[in-house]
Amino acid sequence: MKRYFFFFVLIFFAIQKIVVLSGCANIIPPQGGPRDSLPPLLLKADPVDSSRNFSDTRITFSFDEYVDIQDVYNNLLVSPLPKNLPTVDYKLRTVTVKLKDTLEKNTTYTLNFGDALRDVNEGNIYKNFTYTFSTGSYLDSLELSGKVLLAENGRTDTTLIVMLHTSADDSIVVKEKPRYITKLDGKGRFHFKNLPPQTFYIYALKDEGNTRRYLSGKQLFGFTDKPVDMQAKKDSLTLYAYIAKRDKQAVSSQPSATAQKPRAGAAADNRLKFSNNLANGQQDLLGSFEMVSDKPLKVFDTSKIRLFTDSAFNPAAGYSFAKDSTGKKILLNITWQEGTQYHVVMDKDFAEDSTGKKLFRTDTLSFTTKKKSDYGTVKLKLRNLDLTKNPVLQIMNGENIFKSTTMTSAEFNSPMFLPGEYELRILFDNNKNGNWDPGDFFGKHIQPELVLPIERKITVKANWQNEVEIAL
Repeated sequence: MKRYFFFFVLIFFAIQKIVVLSGCANIIPPQGGPRDSLPPLLLKADPVDSSRNFSDTRITFSFDEYVDIQDVYNNLLVSPLPKNLPTVDYKLRTVTVKLKDTLEKNTTYTLNFGDALRDVNEGNIYKNFTYTFSTGSYLDSLELSGKVLLAENGRTDTTLIVMLHTSADDSIVVKEKPRYITKLDGKGRFHFKNLPPQTFYIYALKDEGNTRRYLSGKQLFGFTDKPVDMQAKKDSLTLYAYIAKRDKQAVSSQPSATAQKPRAGAAADNRLKFSNNLANGQQDLLGSFEMVSDKPLKVFDTSKIRLFTDSAFNPAAGYSFAKDSTGKKILLNITWQEGTQYHVVMDKDFAEDSTGKKLFRTDTLSFTTKKKSDYGTVKLKLRNLDLTKNPVLQIMNGENIFKSTTMTSAEFNSPMFLPGEYELRILFDNNKNGNWDPGDFFGKHIQPELVLPIERKITVKANWQNEVEIAL
C-alpha cells in the first residue's frame, strides 16, 4: 500500500508541475527589443577623417551595421566641385568611394552624403555624413553662412542650392560650374565649411537638371551685391531669389457660365463656351462681372448682349460690355445695386470665336448681387511701417493677391470687404509702379524688389467692424 501511495503522490506532483509550467508559457510571451531609431555608427575611415597630405584614390568607411546608399548622385556634394563625381559602392557594413579626378595640390576637400546613407533594417538616415581631407599640410577652416529668401513673397524654397564662383565675369554662371556648392536646410539657411582664404561671388539657383548653371530666365536665381573676401570680417548673408521671365498664365477652366446644356455627340463641341467669375451664383458688389471664352473672339457685337434686372426683366441703365486685349474676356462694367437680380441676355450670334463657334440659340445667364451686410469693414494699423520705401500692402487670398494698395500712411481702411481669412505682405515698390518687379543680373546687377511677409493673418467677419493693429 505504501508503494502505491508514493506512486500516486509522485504522479500528482508531476502533473501539477506540468500545468504550472504550461500556464507560465501562456502568460509570458517572448518580448522584442525597442525599435532601432539610431543611424549607422561610423567605426572606421581609411584614410582617417581630416587627413593631411592626402594622395589616395579610394576611401573606405566601416559602420556598426548593414548600410544602404540611396540616390547618391543627387545627395552627394563634393567640394571643390570635381569634373567627374566619384563612384560610391556599398556592401554589408562597408561603403567605398573611388575618386576619379586628379586632386589639386594644397586643397581641402569635403564629401557630404546628404540623406543618402542609412541603415538597412529601419532606414534611419545618417544626415549630412561628412568626410574631409587635404592634399596639403593643413585644412582650410574658413566658414560662410546665410539664407535664401524668395523675393516675391519672402518665403523659402529649400530645393535651391548656393554656389561660389571665383570669377567676376557675369557669364561664368552660364558657362562654368561653380567652385563650391551647398544645399539649404529646412529653414532656407546655408553653411559652407573648410573654405580657403579667397574671394567668392555668391549665387543661389534652382538647379533641377543638376547642371549647376543658370541657363534660363525661368529658373529661380539670386546674387549678392558684392563678392565676399573670406579673410575679411563677414556678416551673415541674405540672397533674394527671383524668376526673371514667367510663362503667360493660362486662363483656368471653369464650368460653363451659360444655362445652355451641352448636347450629346460631336455637335456639343461646336458650341461657344464661357466661364465666369461668379461665386455660388452671386456677384461681388466691388468687382466687375467677367465671362471668358476658350478661344479669342473674332466677332463680338455689343448690341446683341444686354442686361436686365429683377424678375420683370427691366432694362438696366448705365452699363457697358467690352472685350479685353486678349480677345477672350468680356467685361461688364456697372455700379451694382445690392441684393438685386440681374440677367445677361445673349443673342445666339452675339459672338463667334476664332474657330467659328457660336451659341446654338439665344441664352440667358441670371445671378444676384450680394448685400452690403455680406461685407465687413476693415481698419488696419501697421506700426513701424517705413513710408520712405514706397510700401504697397498686399492682401492675399491663398496664393493670389486679393487687394493691393499703395500705402501713403500707416493705416488701411475699407468700408466694404469680403469676409474670409487673409494673409498680409508688404511690397517695397522701388519704381513705384504698384507691382513686384524681378531683378536684372547680367550687366546691371539690379536686385529684385522685396516683399515682407507679415506673420499675423486677419479674419474679416461679415457685418462687423474688423479692426487690427500689427507691429512690423
